[in-house]
Amino acid sequence: MTADWGDGLVRSAVMTVKDDWIDYNGHLNMAYYNVLFDTAVDQVFERLGMGPGYLKERGASFFTAEVHVCYLRELSAGMPVVGTLQLLDFDSKRAHFFQELRHADEDWLSATSEQMSLHVDMAARKVAPWPEDIRANLAALAGAQAALRRPERAGRRIEIVKKAT
Repeated sequence: MTADWGDGLVRSAVMTVKDDWIDYNGHLNMAYYNVLFDTAVDQVFERLGMGPGYLKERGASFFTAEVHVCYLRELSAGMPVVGTLQLLDFDSKRAHFFQELRHADEDWLSATSEQMSLHVDMAARKVAPWPEDIRANLAALAGAQAALRRPERAGRRIEIVKKAT
């Protein structure tokens, strides 16, 4: 069964920054941004057909191969946040997506995350093709988001750019 994706970004449920996630600088520790992004991804992947029972029922899962996070504005304890996801591309074994983490009430952007996920056969512990139904769900999501522009921050790399002297 294919999920109804609408025609925009997929939004997570509202999440709350927990008190014990705050570091000695008085803001959300960088590790917990990944917890929030991962929670939002899990919600989307569940809608794609790869929820908590997927591993047990089908012997497969998805692993993160690469991720690039940009921290743009601090989050504090108690703040409500929402994650969005845009599927940038996918092929027979991989999914490339871009996420934003936003203040749920005020809608300002706190962080972005770009990620490549791999579909993995857990018995072999090797990358494997998506099952046809999951591939169809990915195609449906890609189709629903086809009119979205590629995010400006997608494809960034880390480097120190030297000014010409």
